[in-house]
Amino acid sequence: MVREVIKIDEEKCNGCGLCIPNCPVGAIQIIDEKARLISDLFCDGLGACLGHCPEGAIEIEKREAEPYDERKVMENIVRQGDNVIRAHLEHLEEHGETKLLATANEYLDEKGIALREEEAVGAGRSEGRAGARSGEIHAGEAATAVAVADAIADAAPRSSELRQWPLQLHLVPPTAPWFNGKDLLLSADCVAYALGDFHKDHLKGRALTIACPKLDSGQDVYLEKLTAIIERGGINSIEVLIMQVPCCRGLLHLVQQAMEKSERKVPLHYAIVGIEGEILQDGIVN
Repeated sequence: MVREVIKIDEEKCNGCGLCIPNCPVGAIQIIDEKARLISDLFCDGLGACLGHCPEGAIEIEKREAEPYDERKVMENIVRQGDNVIRAHLEHLEEHGETKLLATANEYLDEKGIALREEEAVGAGRSEGRAGARSGEIHAGEAATAVAVADAIADAAPRSSELRQWPLQLHLVPPTAPWFNGKDLLLSADCVAYALGDFHKDHLKGRALTIACPKLDSGQDVYLEKLTAIIERGGINSIEVLIMQVPCCRGLLHLVQQAMEKSERKVPLHYAIVGIEGEILQDGIVN
């Protein structure tokens, strides 16, 4: 069938990844350092990604394409957690796609998926999925309720706290919007594998970038990139997470050098992680 889908100019695309967070349907991925449309059936042709490409590498074209499949899109989206689901539903509602919105809600009903905390999107959503709470907790029951809630939260699968893409330091633009007003977490590649609660204890509420000071090439590029992020990214602070192996300390040294080069100063924290997931040392770098 002939329909509207995005077209990405690979010559213009620099792989910055700014289009990805603004594609609610998950149709774009960075592959071989270029943005790619992973499948016609994932692209709704509404163009939410267009205005977020600094190189003007994305446009809408009419061509023969697989029909857009809302159910396939929902299969992809539900794996990414409540925030991504909610963003997709709001995207459909804002564009008046009532049929697609109904299909998405039907899929959630069929799978028994309930959105939490915020109101659900679209007509016909169940109160349970909207996250409504019934009854009141009296003061004498508060401590018990909190303990029970914590136990349930620990037992339940945790959602990802990742809120941006790309992550790799070579790929992130220094003035990416997700840096502005945020605390930056700069993590060595291996840290997330060692820390069982990396998302809950360290990533939540922070912007993230990752690097390996031993295996990655272009350390001079890293130094310039970190200096630019400190000076122009609008970050509030930096936390560096590294492993206990000696080569990993190079990442902390890079940040310290960037701080020395930058006229703007921000608080710098660090933590050294053991291979069994324990924090061996942490502190503030003056």
